[in-house]
Amino acid sequence: MDLLFIAVAILGVLLLLIGFVGCILPALPGPPFAFLSLLLLKFVEPSIFTTKFLVIIGLVTIAVYFLDYLLPIWGAKMYKASKKGIWFSVIGMIIGMFFFPPFGMILGLLFGAILGELISGNTKREAVKIGIVSFVFSLLAILIKIILTGVMAFYFAEAVVGYFI
Repeated sequence: MDLLFIAVAILGVLLLLIGFVGCILPALPGPPFAFLSLLLLKFVEPSIFTTKFLVIIGLVTIAVYFLDYLLPIWGAKMYKASKKGIWFSVIGMIIGMFFFPPFGMILGLLFGAILGELISGNTKREAVKIGIVSFVFSLLAILIKIILTGVMAFYFAEAVVGYFI
């Protein structure tokens, strides 16, 4: 059983590393990879985490996954972005993700919001302000993903060390 646990722990560390990279790179969903590391430990050692704990962490992971996409849009709406600004930010985010990885999603959102606001007739100053707000809320989403992944890494490390003590 120890060899299986060690193999799963190594795989879990790799999943956590992918998770942290995925917090920054938009193409990878970071926290879900980190969550998989916890599930793997539960699979090989059922008493390591409670089901309630995993359900809560899983629901938080799902919520953060969606927040990653919604926070920049909510930020733009809070600062009275036009519908075109919001739509262009979403379009820019999608285009940026595919054509300019790894940071194209965030930059596409920024430039898309600015372009949409300029098309809507806002001043350059107002358009840039809304674009920057969208950008800042994207960074906030990244920070939330990093924190969640860090929490899961902590519980993972605690469980692995606790298994051998």
